[in-house]
Amino acid sequence: MERPDPREAGPSRPWVLLSCAASLDGFIDDATDRRLILSHAADLDRVDAERAASDAILVGAGTVRADNPRLLVRAAERRAARVAAGRPADPLRVVLTTGGRLDPAARIFTEGERPPLVYCPPARAAATAARLGEAATVIPAGDPLHPREIVADLARRGVRRLMVEGGGAIHGAFLAADLVDELQLVIAPFLLGTTGAARFPRPAAFPQGPARPMRLAEARPMGDHVLLRYLPDAQDGRD
Repeated sequence: MERPDPREAGPSRPWVLLSCAASLDGFIDDATDRRLILSHAADLDRVDAERAASDAILVGAGTVRADNPRLLVRAAERRAARVAAGRPADPLRVVLTTGGRLDPAARIFTEGERPPLVYCPPARAAATAARLGEAATVIPAGDPLHPREIVADLARRGVRRLMVEGGGAIHGAFLAADLVDELQLVIAPFLLGTTGAARFPRPAAFPQGPARPMRLAEARPMGDHVLLRYLPDAQDGRD
């Protein structure tokens, strides 16, 4: 199925791709201190291609603390293609935090050519900026943070395609705000059943209910995993 090109759509906000991998019972993490890998090499390469096609990648502070991601494009040929097209080698990286508990030694702050943007409530902005220094650009946003305000600011910064990678609270907030243009959900072939562990998504009042279901655009087996691509039928706040 042909996908819309967000660079030609002329949206009033970024085109938002929500990407997640979960167990068969809906968990995106377990209760251990080790990083849980829910995907495999072929899917990680697919995610890398989606990153390379994006202008920005967004995660929450919990994902930074739990996974310590770099959020960079891995494949050298994809980085080179971005540069050849006049774009930075990597997408802009974006972190949302309510409390500012971010470690400046985390890889997202120490690796990459551009420091990430960090959105936080105004009352936490000064302390967060002092903690991170030149490792990030701290932007005061709403209290509480709301995805609609974040994507509006990113649009003003030239972001046309935004990839939201998690975690569960961030996924839930974007879905509840009706800001998701495509959902890519990879299902891992195992159960976790971990009481209290993170799930996809966090509970919220979602508009994508029985009266307005998403449309299945693709179901792609990848070994024992499966990729499900869903497209909301109604788009809110777009040109």
